[in-house]
Amino acid sequence: MPMNQAETGSLPAGKLPPDLLRACLARLPTEDPRLELGPGIGEDAALIAWNKTDEEWLAVKSDPITFATERIGHYALHVCANDLAVCGAVPRFYLPTLLLPTGMTAEAVTSLFDEIGRACRALNVAAAGGHTEVTDAVTRPIVAGAMLGTVPPGQAVTGSGAQPGDILLLAGELPVETISLIAREKRAVLLARGWSAAELDKAADYLYAPGISVVQPALQAAALGLAKAMHDPTEGGIITAVAEMASASRTGVRLYADQLPVPDLARRLCREFALDPLGSLASGCLLCAAVPNNVDPLRQAWRRIGWPSAIIGDITPVATGLRMVTQDRDASWPHFAADEVTKLFA
Repeated sequence: MPMNQAETGSLPAGKLPPDLLRACLARLPTEDPRLELGPGIGEDAALIAWNKTDEEWLAVKSDPITFATERIGHYALHVCANDLAVCGAVPRFYLPTLLLPTGMTAEAVTSLFDEIGRACRALNVAAAGGHTEVTDAVTRPIVAGAMLGTVPPGQAVTGSGAQPGDILLLAGELPVETISLIAREKRAVLLARGWSAAELDKAADYLYAPGISVVQPALQAAALGLAKAMHDPTEGGIITAVAEMASASRTGVRLYADQLPVPDLARRLCREFALDPLGSLASGCLLCAAVPNNVDPLRQAWRRIGWPSAIIGDITPVATGLRMVTQDRDASWPHFAADEVTKLFA
């Protein structure tokens, strides 16, 4: 399949452009009747039915951590677990690949393994294998993990199940992962700019409270059968996640910008480095489409387990495209060539 000129030029850091990714995925063999859900834009994990009579399908996901340097073991475990949970699958087995730079100490390596172990135990996930090596191909530790889980076929959810008329919901806040990352990676800079240590400690702790895991609300929505589609917003932020769900579902979207739950701390931290919080790493929130009658029951169910939520838009016919509404007026849809967080490391 030939590529156009835009697909053959140099690429910025971050996700592949959608057209290029779509062309690349078309080159892969996916013709197996047991593959219920294969690779696609807006899909978080694969679903495999080993036997059509099985009571459970296998859900599989792999993901690397490349931005963070602190707590990468925690990040790596949870981003994979999130991607399984939004498919309705319970995370069960983790296989991390650790690429470590030359000169890393044995103490640092054991600390990284301890961190992965704690994250696994918190979700009752077993470490089933993986790979570790020291290599001069990297300048900082990289963790790329694969995770396996299981889901009953009747509870499986995809990123492509949204339909016109559905309501778009967000559980959690934006962008939790970015708040913690900025505070951890740019602490010295922020202290020099007058930020207090206490406020930066609070921001850094967003990694754990509210945390970057969406396993609980995602599995709740799937078990109750209230979600039409779910997606885990990560790289590219909520704007990219919404566009990916619309692409997967072949729909349009009307997004209510004023309803997006961005706390003041996030806005201030992002402003320090000229980042748009809507295009920044967003692990820690859950994007979900539901039919109107299921919206209140779903939000009540989330509230009972301590998760706030907001109605952030609705699903529209594909011909309407991607629209953002702010203060009752249409605004231009933002586009991010790369995640805004890349500006921190430029």
